[in-house]
Amino acid sequence: MKHPSELAIHQYLENAANGKATISEATIERVAKDVADAVRRQFGGGRGSDAFKLRMSNIGRPSCQLWFEKNKPEASLPKPNTFVMNMMLGDIVEAVFKGVLVEAGIPFGEAQHVTLKVNDTEINGTYDLTMNDAVDDVKSASDWSYRNKFESYETLADGDSFGYVGQLAGYAKAAGKRAGGWWVINKANGSFKYVPADGLDVDTELNKIADTVQTVQDNTFERCFAPEPETFRGKATGNMVLNKMCSFCDYRFACWPTLQELPQQVSQARDPKTVAYVKLKGEDDAG
Repeated sequence: MKHPSELAIHQYLENAANGKATISEATIERVAKDVADAVRRQFGGGRGSDAFKLRMSNIGRPSCQLWFEKNKPEASLPKPNTFVMNMMLGDIVEAVFKGVLVEAGIPFGEAQHVTLKVNDTEINGTYDLTMNDAVDDVKSASDWSYRNKFESYETLADGDSFGYVGQLAGYAKAAGKRAGGWWVINKANGSFKYVPADGLDVDTELNKIADTVQTVQDNTFERCFAPEPETFRGKATGNMVLNKMCSFCDYRFACWPTLQELPQQVSQARDPKTVAYVKLKGEDDAG
């Protein structure tokens, strides 16, 4: 366990599972209100119609993705029809988790709206909670992300395509508090853990944020990640594949016009995995 409050949460949940703990009406009303607010927000309409602006939720993302959001939002891949339900699952998990904190007797500071000013640009956002004078985020995750991406601060920072590290650093600076970490709940089975941001250097992240703000202000486009050579059984195939940091970007096809998501070309498996190819062996170099 990486946080002193984890044991109390486990104990409360164990008691609840065995019928030895209840939940107060006040906490039920709190959870219900948070879920109702999330329903209004997620089903409020007008998603994507607002003008582009830098927010805490996107400031840690690659500047090339932000360029597309600002200049060519129509180039985004369409949202799947599961998108809103998936967002709701995250909102419900967060609401219930905060209710559990209350019932477990763990003191925490409520969500607060904060503003970070960088290069005369105001970046707004609302952090999830604070504990011990540190800002924490609550994240729901798939089973794979829970086991791999959120294994530690290092694994999160190594593949932080959603900008969680920069987001937490921005919240901490704007709130005048320490960067705490992430409470992560596995949506597949309800497991949870705390991932401390023990390797996060706030000043370094703020410098990255300042660079991103400047790039967005200059409105210059430059790809942040290059394609990678594909390897199969330890040997290069001659194919070039999409950088892993680009895998979840909604603008990957607009950014890489030659991109093809195909069954792995060198695999002899009956059901080969899908690979994002930027250039196949023998083709001209991608632009």
